[in-house]
Amino acid sequence: MSYPEATLRTVERLSRLAKELKRQFFLRDEAVDILVLGAVCQEHVLLLGPPGTAKSDLLTRFAEQIDAPRFHYLLTRFTEPAEIFGPLDLPAFQEGRYHVRTEGMLPSATIAFLDEVFQGGSAILNTLLTLVNERVFHNGPVRQRVPLMSLVGASNELPDDPTLKAFADRFALRVLAPPAPDEGLGELLDRGWDLEVERLDAAKRSERGEGTAVVPMLKESAVRGLQYHLAEVKLSEVRPLYEQILRDTRAEGLELSDRRIVKGLRLVAGAALVAGREQAAVEDLWPIKHVWSRPSDAPILRRVVEAQITEAGGAKAPRARGQKYILADLETLEEREGSLRGETAISAHLMALNRLRREVILDHPDGRELRERIEVVVRRVLARLEEA
Repeated sequence: MSYPEATLRTVERLSRLAKELKRQFFLRDEAVDILVLGAVCQEHVLLLGPPGTAKSDLLTRFAEQIDAPRFHYLLTRFTEPAEIFGPLDLPAFQEGRYHVRTEGMLPSATIAFLDEVFQGGSAILNTLLTLVNERVFHNGPVRQRVPLMSLVGASNELPDDPTLKAFADRFALRVLAPPAPDEGLGELLDRGWDLEVERLDAAKRSERGEGTAVVPMLKESAVRGLQYHLAEVKLSEVRPLYEQILRDTRAEGLELSDRRIVKGLRLVAGAALVAGREQAAVEDLWPIKHVWSRPSDAPILRRVVEAQITEAGGAKAPRARGQKYILADLETLEEREGSLRGETAISAHLMALNRLRREVILDHPDGRELRERIEVVVRRVLARLEEA
């Protein structure tokens, strides 16, 4: 049985959305993949990284492409529950009923983002524990169902407080969002400035009274409906390998709760669905790299998972090309310079050069001479673009 055409269209649109976000945000490919998987599997995501690493901006742009209610808030130890869940309904209270008005607040959101998620007080975190786990908000005597698809939490680090361990464990998927390395600053500036220009352009259009609203790419119902196909994914071929990964993980001294182990199968099914497969392949085990309990466990778990995938005949993790191959591509581009005609051809040439520059920055941080040669060619071609 193949997936319905509508399901395949939704999967294709998610793929396009992921590709666009990866183009916009430097070194956030894994975070994009995790946000997509969290929405498909209706699991919660934790982004760990210092302030200023584009976590909020990335989630905002992702959520804007889904036509669904959103909620975003920065938690502090002084945040009151009413700021998150809604104010008290005074008329109802005067009649002797306790009721919270949740319109526009977290209990009515489909996608929610809580920055500094572990900073809230016990009253907030205890309520969140039930809300994220059972999708229920206790509104006075009423058990109010919430439409939450995925809660994304952001934090500088995981808390050491054992009382927060149960809440932290509800985030099935975790991804690290470190600052850009020194050798990647040029690429970071290029992409960051492109986004800033886009914001400035939107602000200018707004002042002129022109429309600036983002048109969502996906309907909430379409994304939400994907979860019902998870049970159709056949896991029989990868189940033994998944169990072996768990054994290897325990042998390395890593701890995974029973809850996270079981959810892992759901994530594998989600990865297969996002890839358009009805039978999970060994490559679809990649989400297991993101179910670690502590950040220090992340590289160990990654090594275990990738080793098993490779040994089972799956696609190997991308390996860096040698500098001589990059140099050969550069020389080919240099040979073509003389035949460039028109702004379109020159722009495409610059994009190819930029890809080589990024490859050197990411895979060969010691390749200063090769990068400088690329920069020389880029400046030369930019001069031609200005003349075109």
